[in-house]
Amino acid sequence: MFFHYLKFFLFHLIGLVSLIALILGGAAISYGLLLIFTAYIVGDAILGEDTSTPEFKQPQILTVQLWLALPLLSLIVFTAIWTVSPGDPLQYGQLIQDLTGYDALAARDATAWGHHFSAFVITGLMIGMVGTITAHELTHRTWDPVSMFVGRWLLAFSFDTIFSIEHVYGHHRYVSTTEDPATAPRGRNVYNHILLSTVKGNLSAWNIEKQRLAKRRHSAFSWRNGVIRGHLMSLFLVALAYLIGSLTGMLFFLACALWGKALLEIVNYMEHYGMLRNPQTPVQPRHSWNTTKRVSSWAMFNLTRHSHHHAAGEVPYQDLKPYPEAPMMLNGYLSTIVIAMIPPLWHRLMAPKVLAWDRDYATVEELKLAREANARSGIKRLVEANRSSLYDV
Repeated sequence: MFFHYLKFFLFHLIGLVSLIALILGGAAISYGLLLIFTAYIVGDAILGEDTSTPEFKQPQILTVQLWLALPLLSLIVFTAIWTVSPGDPLQYGQLIQDLTGYDALAARDATAWGHHFSAFVITGLMIGMVGTITAHELTHRTWDPVSMFVGRWLLAFSFDTIFSIEHVYGHHRYVSTTEDPATAPRGRNVYNHILLSTVKGNLSAWNIEKQRLAKRRHSAFSWRNGVIRGHLMSLFLVALAYLIGSLTGMLFFLACALWGKALLEIVNYMEHYGMLRNPQTPVQPRHSWNTTKRVSSWAMFNLTRHSHHHAAGEVPYQDLKPYPEAPMMLNGYLSTIVIAMIPPLWHRLMAPKVLAWDRDYATVEELKLAREANARSGIKRLVEANRSSLYDV
């Protein structure tokens, strides 16, 4: 039973690998990035599925380890900014040398630009994985002020504190409908989705907060507005990045934060692409793409069990069921992210899965929506599929 608690600490290990790689500098950063990709992609490929549903009698352990993501991510991001900063902010390099004997400053100064690019990729990944994925779980716990505090600060690293508003009160209500900014229609490519979902998500969060405050007779333009407070939190981190690493450090942090934000939208894209639902009908497990890949499940707090999560958003991650009969995404999360970033490959692989969803899961009403979505998609295979008798409803 102890193992089932321990497996969810895998994300701490991945974060520590990233931190050590950034400190070592040079080629170690690129090797660290390669190790992380290998762990996720190869691990999911060879270690199979996790469909276990253990009972956790000490859930507080699994909550505290979520909170630990904030100091871990803060240290990773500070180290990343330090790698491009002039001087030695907070005498960090000297401290590392005093503690370990390793000349981190010399290694940093000798790091080639290609390895700095790896530092950008790995830092954005950690903002997305250690930050946003953890915050996703925490900000669903609207009854717990500590979890909400930690979750919103984790989201501030990707300029996405509005996620705690739009995702919980918007996305979960409208998922798989045209009203949901995070659900990509058939035929949309991931890069358009990143932009459109970001803009529409911010507008949705603003409207949700505006309506909430109006019920309490407060102006939307006040400190009570969570959208305003959240963006100020992100601006505070930008200012800190400038104080730590001057203009170079600030720009590097901005790039990493935007990459982390893009990762969230890529994940939204692959979790809900092409799904259809009448907003008047309840959300069911068949309205999200699911996966039971072992490494992705352990390192991402069962985010992989997305079908159950959307059917019952208040259920803590450790209690989510695998739903192996739900519609399955292409592979584990990192593998699917890579595929999504290559639109021709994505559409080639997803077209048959979308059509299989229509055949195996769609109601008569959803088949009517599917026919319309196929016609609008611009994807040849989807458009031609409309000739099938399946859509004669």
